[in-house]
Amino acid sequence: MNRFEWTSAGAVAAAARLGPVTVAEAMATQSGAPGTAATVLKAGGIDLLDLMKEGLLTPRRIVNLRGIPELGRILEGADGSLRIGSLVTLAQIAEHPLVARRYRALAQAAGLPASPQIRNVATIGGNLLQRPHCWYFRSLHHHCLRKGGATCFAFSGENRYHAVFAHEGCAMVHPSTTAPALVALGARIELLRRDGSRRMVALESLFLTPEEDIRRENDLKPGEILAAIILPPMKPGVRSWYERQGEQDSFDWPVAEVAVVVKLDSPGICREAAVILGAAAPVPYRAKAAESALIGKPSSAGNARDAARAAVAGADPLSGNGYKLPVFEALVARAILHAANQG
Repeated sequence: MNRFEWTSAGAVAAAARLGPVTVAEAMATQSGAPGTAATVLKAGGIDLLDLMKEGLLTPRRIVNLRGIPELGRILEGADGSLRIGSLVTLAQIAEHPLVARRYRALAQAAGLPASPQIRNVATIGGNLLQRPHCWYFRSLHHHCLRKGGATCFAFSGENRYHAVFAHEGCAMVHPSTTAPALVALGARIELLRRDGSRRMVALESLFLTPEEDIRRENDLKPGEILAAIILPPMKPGVRSWYERQGEQDSFDWPVAEVAVVVKLDSPGICREAAVILGAAAPVPYRAKAAESALIGKPSSAGNARDAARAAVAGADPLSGNGYKLPVFEALVARAILHAANQG
């Protein structure tokens, strides 16, 4: 690991004025050499440290954000919304009573990744903005498309954990385990700019497909800092659930995950639905056909199975990951029924 300058910021605006770039920009390469001479931000530092140890990132300066109080709070708004600072840890989210009561899918998604030790350090902002875990992207010996090369090695290589949807050009799966739940819940994010102004965007619109930009996973601008995630007030009858499946019960990346949000009226008819798949595509994947299959129908086991089949109908699996489709189908049906049957 190369030498670097370390500085701590006491306020978001001060950190933004130090001229940070996104990790994707810092990793921009010339002739295949890791990017250098960049200022990057550190939240929990889990992914940042991994990239530095792997030799993929050699920043000139690291700006530590952990001393900024406003980024580490969960606050309830007057309208019933919930503001989660970007430095709030996954463990804090999983254990927060308001999150567990109102936004159950998020509490479940935050309480399952990695190990308890990592969840007590990893932040929600870092979880959303981490770089792909594709082994070709993480290899110094594979100069893939996402690193400025000419090939996505996963298409003809080992791809059992890769995308089964929307993988035009790059077969990575989005690495965030909280993103599917947050997208399903309609979360927005607050981004602070260098001049002190703030940009509010729907979280779903932040993520970039390979067709939009093969080098970046999100639309974070240079100098912008993810300050907070805003969850909307919960409407009456809205319920949520998160399911995941890994090869192991713990300490493992999911091979498939699903977040479901449904709004049921008093007779149990679904009026609104969100079905988001994780570990399925380069962005959190909205299963629109499954959502349409639910709306206007009662929350029965048969309707849940129909929606689950619709969720995987347009899949395009690679040579080694077709096993994911029945896994996704089972998780979607299970999540729908759990969400609908909450008291």
